[in-house]
Amino acid sequence: MFNAIVVSKPDEQSTVLKSVDKSMLSDGDVVINIAYSTLNYKDALAVCHKPGVVRAWPMIPGIDLAGIVAESSNDKFKVGDAILLNGYGIGEVHTGGFAQQARVKSEWLVPLPNNISLKQSMAIGTAGYTAMLCILALEKQGVTPSSGAILVTGAAGGVGSIAISILNKLGYSVIAVSGRVEQTDYLKTLGAREVLPRSGFEGRNKPLLKERFAGIVDVAGSHILANAIAQTQYGGVVTACGLAAGMDLPASMAPFILRGVKLIGIDSVMAPMQDRLQAWQRLTQDLDLTVLDSLTHTISLSQVPVFSEQLLKGQVRGRTVVDVNV
Repeated sequence: MFNAIVVSKPDEQSTVLKSVDKSMLSDGDVVINIAYSTLNYKDALAVCHKPGVVRAWPMIPGIDLAGIVAESSNDKFKVGDAILLNGYGIGEVHTGGFAQQARVKSEWLVPLPNNISLKQSMAIGTAGYTAMLCILALEKQGVTPSSGAILVTGAAGGVGSIAISILNKLGYSVIAVSGRVEQTDYLKTLGAREVLPRSGFEGRNKPLLKERFAGIVDVAGSHILANAIAQTQYGGVVTACGLAAGMDLPASMAPFILRGVKLIGIDSVMAPMQDRLQAWQRLTQDLDLTVLDSLTHTISLSQVPVFSEQLLKGQVRGRTVVDVNV
C-alpha cells in the first residue's frame, strides 16, 4: 500500500489523499518509487475538477515524476536507476505523479541528467522543460541575443520564471508580462529588464502595433497572445505553449503576411524523445541551479489541493515541488 491523491469522476467532485495498492496503477513495464513530483497549472486544473485534463477516472493526477526504478521488465532500465518523466498523458489518461509509486512505459522515461538531483529535476519539471523547448525553437529559427528583446508572458509562473532565467543567462534582453505588479522585483531578479502590466495586452487591439519583440514565449493565448503577435518585429518568432488566458486566438493575418512573423506551437506532452533529451541536456548547461533553488518551494501531498486552488487564482509564483513521502 502507498499514498496517492485520487480524483473521482466529475459527478462526484472529490479529491482525496488515501492509501491505495498497485491495482490502482495503469499498465507499464517499469515500476517507479517516486521521490518527487511538481505542481503545474494543468495539475491544478485536474485537482480542482476543471474540465479538459483528466479523461479517465478514478485518476492519480500529476504530469511529472522523478524517482528510482523499483521493478523493470525492460533491459534499458534496471532496478536502482534514477529517472524522470514528463507528460505522455500521465495524470490525464495514465496514473501520474501524485503518489508514492507509478507504473509506466519504459519508452517514456528520461535518465536523470548528470549534475541535477531528483528534487531539482522536478523543480524544473514540465514548466522548465517546456520553457527550454520554446527557447530551442527560437534558436532554430535564428533568433539570437542581437535580434532584439524577447517577451515572456505569464512571467511569474513556472514556465515564465525559468524562461526568464535561462534567456538572461544566454544574453537575451527579456521583457516580462505579469498581472501581478508586486512581483516586479522578483522578475527583475531573475533577469527581466522590464516588466509590463498584463492589462496592456488584454482586450481587442489593432492588427498591427509598433514592432517591439524579436521573439515571444507565451503561456497565455487569447488576447494576450494576439496583442503580443501584433508587436512582433519583422521576421520575429512567437512560441506558444499555454492557454492560461484562453484557448482562442483573436488575431489578424497581418503580422504573418506583412511582417513574416512565425507562430510555432510547443507541445511538451508528446514531444519526441530526441527533443526531450536535447532540452534536458541544455537545461544542465543553461539553467542556473542556484536561481532555480531560489524560486522553488516544497509542499507535501496533503497540501496539493490547497496549493492547486491558489495556483489557479494566480497566488503561487515560481516552482512548486511535491515531496510525495512527507
